[in-house]
Amino acid sequence: MDTENVKNACSAGASQGSTGNSGSGPSGRLYAFDGPAAAVLDHRGTVVRWTGTAEDLTGFRAEDVCGRPVQELVADLPDDLRGAAEMPASGRVRLWHQCGDTIDVTFRTTKVGGSAEVLVLAAPTHHVADHEQGAALLRALSAQNRITIAVYDTDLTAVQTNAMLGTADGRPVQPGTRLSNVLCAKDAEDLETVLRQVLETGAPVVRRNQHVSWRHDPARQHALSLSAFRLEDARGRPTGVAALYFDNADQMRARRHLDLAREVAERVGKSLDVVRTAQDLADVLAPAFGDLAAVDLAHSVFDGDEPSQQLGGGNMGNAALAPATAAWPAGIKRGQSIPPLPDHPLLLSFLHGEPVVFSLDDFIAMVRDPQLIEYLVPKDTHSVMVAPLHARGLTLGAITAWRCGRSDPFTEDEVDLMKQIASRGALAIDNARRYTREHRAAVALQRLLLPPATTDTPAAETAGVYLPAGGGAGSSGDWYDAIALPSLRLALVAGDVVGHGMPASATMGRLRAAIQTLADLELEPDELLTRLADLVQRLAAEAPFGDRDIVGGTCLYAVYDPVTRRCAMASAGHPPPVLVRPDGTAEAVGISPGPPLALSGMPYETTVIDVEPGSVLALYTDGLVERGDRDIGQGLPRLTEALAARCRPDRALDETGRALLADLADQAPRDDAALLLARTRAVPAADTAHWEIPADPAAVSKAREWIARQLTLWGLDNLLFTTELIVSELVTNAIRYGRPPMDLRLIRHHVLVCEVTDSSSTQPRLRRARTTDEGGRGLFLVSQLGGRWGCRHGQNGKTIWSEQAIHGSP
Repeated sequence: MDTENVKNACSAGASQGSTGNSGSGPSGRLYAFDGPAAAVLDHRGTVVRWTGTAEDLTGFRAEDVCGRPVQELVADLPDDLRGAAEMPASGRVRLWHQCGDTIDVTFRTTKVGGSAEVLVLAAPTHHVADHEQGAALLRALSAQNRITIAVYDTDLTAVQTNAMLGTADGRPVQPGTRLSNVLCAKDAEDLETVLRQVLETGAPVVRRNQHVSWRHDPARQHALSLSAFRLEDARGRPTGVAALYFDNADQMRARRHLDLAREVAERVGKSLDVVRTAQDLADVLAPAFGDLAAVDLAHSVFDGDEPSQQLGGGNMGNAALAPATAAWPAGIKRGQSIPPLPDHPLLLSFLHGEPVVFSLDDFIAMVRDPQLIEYLVPKDTHSVMVAPLHARGLTLGAITAWRCGRSDPFTEDEVDLMKQIASRGALAIDNARRYTREHRAAVALQRLLLPPATTDTPAAETAGVYLPAGGGAGSSGDWYDAIALPSLRLALVAGDVVGHGMPASATMGRLRAAIQTLADLELEPDELLTRLADLVQRLAAEAPFGDRDIVGGTCLYAVYDPVTRRCAMASAGHPPPVLVRPDGTAEAVGISPGPPLALSGMPYETTVIDVEPGSVLALYTDGLVERGDRDIGQGLPRLTEALAARCRPDRALDETGRALLADLADQAPRDDAALLLARTRAVPAADTAHWEIPADPAAVSKAREWIARQLTLWGLDNLLFTTELIVSELVTNAIRYGRPPMDLRLIRHHVLVCEVTDSSSTQPRLRRARTTDEGGRGLFLVSQLGGRWGCRHGQNGKTIWSEQAIHGSP
């Protein structure tokens, strides 16, 4: 067959070209190809045998080609093949196709044993290139020690793999092996489920994270990323699955480190309690970072003070352990001091703020004391990391993490991670330490500004209890007070200042001093609160512009008179007091509260109630009746019930107050709580005397006669002379400057009180009379003869009083 015949045959058969799996010629036409084309040539290059694959490749049948020179099929015979005596071992030529196109093929030749014939194998060049590139890619992937390739048949039996980790001695995994021969049963079953799904559906799996364990080492897990796709033959039928397993350990480790750093940022530092912050830090580290974790702090840090510059064992104590249920050695207990350790070169890194990693052998060599090792090292420990807690130039303590059993030793990147964690944890602990110091100072100031916890006066015995806020809130300026007033009366105060910390305590101290001063003026409760509100408004005006809205507070002021057995009270936005009667019944007093102290424009109202002797008046702040899960509408009935149950005559008031705070307040209240209990008393009727003063100058002599009889009856003859002079001056002033009705009252207790009341609101003034003055010496004599004197105004007039000590009284 010559070239012209070939071309004619091609044009005649162009419409009969095959369209199976193919190669392609320059025209882009597809030619059937299902494997290498094979032909046999004799020693002259004549085709003697022509296979079906050769017919598929070229389109020529055997009868068209056999007996003719093979050169007639070659479109452009290369120069190096022209005139060659024998066929080359391999090469690349272009063959004619039956349709007239040419095909670029790569061929290989080999002698047929025992004869001069040559076997020629040819395939389209691009198929050969694809095969070579695929083989090169497979060799390259197989050489990667972090990528495992496995080809499985339809039964998921390994046909080819480069896996080496499936056996204990590191030998390669042999073909014919199943996953269950390499992996633990559960992991093998999970992987086979995934691969079988790929085989059945043809949908590939890409970067699926898997944790597996080898059969020879089931305790240790390995992180893998699986990608798998189905293999098909030339006709699209499934022949197996190819799987690529990537070592995902670094990526998973990096992700765990990021998760751990994020958890430290989210959990550590929410509390301003030093021990709670240390425990949060330990809980994050174990078991995510180490099997066990402990946080040790300088003893001074627990109290909010700065640690010493030479921090080491012996001056540190354990603050936190995690997990708490672990079997800790005897030397590691919550709150226990850490024994001093010997100097070691590795400890210099610790002193410079760097974490230190020890193997168990290193630690034993450093300590050189078997008993101390047993005392300090948890069982099965093989690696320990110690990181200093260094913040703001201070070394506060240390974090220690242990790895035990089959856990991996600490790595260098984990040292860097621990350094970051320790830095953040140290800052959180130092914030808690500084808050502890400031909170302790504020609470100390608050307690110093409060009155004595208990008082005992003729009007009542009192007991006050105070609970500072916890959980990071700081002291809030809650206070109570019991102020002894003239005529045996007693003022009871409870107040709450806006804000927290030192500013609140300072404001509370100023308000308490103001109330003490105003109480000495013997103002009515409503008038006292009005003047106190004016003071608070001045304080707000003096405050920086941004702080004016946080200056304010509430206050309840009550005055109990043991003679009349009545209590007058007024409220500036404060909760009402609770009255517990002697029969055990209790109720909140119905008062009309006015606005808080920072506001103005509305008057305050005084409420007067009768109080039986032996009753208990309870004044409190809202921290006792309000908290997160209840408001005052729920808390006040609860307080009332608790007071009714606990205020018994045979129980001390201070004990009752502590019990009430323990029952009603939160463990870590967000607000201060103050409680003042007052058990009232009454002056017996036999110890008081009353006489109405006629508006007649002659009443002065009659008043002296009445005084003489009354003091003689009481056995106070030693006070007769001074009392007659005092009464003479007071009655004279009332008749001369006052208005009827006028009254004279004597009260006997540890002092003798003389009171003259008239309906005039004129304020008497003490002055020093000149030599030529005919008057103006009355109040001066009263002040000299009595222990003290004063004047108070009521709704219907004024009362001038004088006190004299009764010798022999307690």
